[in-house]
Amino acid sequence: MRRALAGCLALSVSAPPVGVFLMLRRMSLMSDAMSHAILPGAAVGFLVAGLSLPAMTLGGLVAGLAVAGLAGAVTRTTALREDASLAAFYLMSLAGGVMLVSARGSQIDLLHFLFGSVLALDDAALTLLGGIATVTLAVLALIYRPLVMECVDPLFLRTVSRAGGPAHFAFLGLVVINLVGGFQALGTLLAVGLMLLPAVAARFWARDLGGLIAASVLIAVLASLSGLSLSYHLDLPSGPAIVLAAGALYLASMLAGPQGGLLRRLVRGRHLEA
Repeated sequence: MRRALAGCLALSVSAPPVGVFLMLRRMSLMSDAMSHAILPGAAVGFLVAGLSLPAMTLGGLVAGLAVAGLAGAVTRTTALREDASLAAFYLMSLAGGVMLVSARGSQIDLLHFLFGSVLALDDAALTLLGGIATVTLAVLALIYRPLVMECVDPLFLRTVSRAGGPAHFAFLGLVVINLVGGFQALGTLLAVGLMLLPAVAARFWARDLGGLIAASVLIAVLASLSGLSLSYHLDLPSGPAIVLAAGALYLASMLAGPQGGLLRRLVRGRHLEA
């Protein structure tokens, strides 16, 4: 449980800020597609080296970056939009990964790939999650200004700077490595849970970007603590419990959040109050 808590806290620090930028760029569903795209690479690493963390991590990273690059290439060379090309690649990747795991592994191995095993994190996995959190925060600090400008006015950024392209690809790399880290703890189907649910819930508590990032991290930490506690006391699977806790916090934020929550909208403001 202590290892699971440390790993989830590392994910809670690194993944939600990435999810905030995905939400602002209207790329939320892209992260879900990317989370499934890493499965065949991790499956190839499993076939080559068994349940080896370096092999599966490297395979998932290569597969995620390859799918992102292919989807971008298809978008630039054909009439297909990026969301449609990502959907096509993610379906093929998910089916191919399941076939590869089933060809050699057991039903337990397949469940481990799809739903993760946060209670089985070892020292190597914790080191990986801590390294991903460190790299994510450092890279976000470096590309923060062009990334914000690309969310607000990408055309203006292209006219005044050439940093938009490198910042975009660096951001896609952060998405992939955080999904690879989430895969180690929550599996491919739930890896995106700690990335998007806290970011979406934070929208009901803050208006500026700094507040969104801080609120998303806080919500992710609360979801990790409450989800692991519930799984321990009620004998529930830990990964789904964490994601469900994040979902419950999102629903509570949607109801009671001061920035556009349902209860806030039902209460009529005073005359001439914005």
